[in-house]
Amino acid sequence: MSWNDLRKGRFSQEQGEYFITFNTQNKQTYFNDFHIASIFCSQISMNEHQHNCIWLTWVLMPDHFHGLLRLGDDSELSKTVGALKGASSFSINKELRTSGKLWQSSFYDRALRYDDDRKSISRYIVANPLRKNLVKNIGDYPYWNSVYL
Repeated sequence: MSWNDLRKGRFSQEQGEYFITFNTQNKQTYFNDFHIASIFCSQISMNEHQHNCIWLTWVLMPDHFHGLLRLGDDSELSKTVGALKGASSFSINKELRTSGKLWQSSFYDRALRYDDDRKSISRYIVANPLRKNLVKNIGDYPYWNSVYL
């Protein structure tokens, strides 16, 4: 899908919850490297503090990211996700001594409804490394967190 297609109908609601996905540029597997993945993971808590949000559940895969995001008061969806992508890209490029594009420019979002089961969605997100056969036990995968699990 194009960037414009992904933005159609996007609405940022205070206290809204969103299932977010974004990919690395050209599906590069940057996050097979523990150190690089750790840099990204450290950006999540900074993003929460700077943008008044909570990443309720997230998993970093070798070439993409899934997260369940709750916006706070005065938070905006595009700014919050863009800031996470931008800050992580800056920090990782600095570490790698490169200046290339780390993330694809778009992201996918789906607003959660009141009756959506957050625990089921969180289990789906966190189980991604199991479905991709990266590990046999999710406890063996270091790049995830969830307030629900």
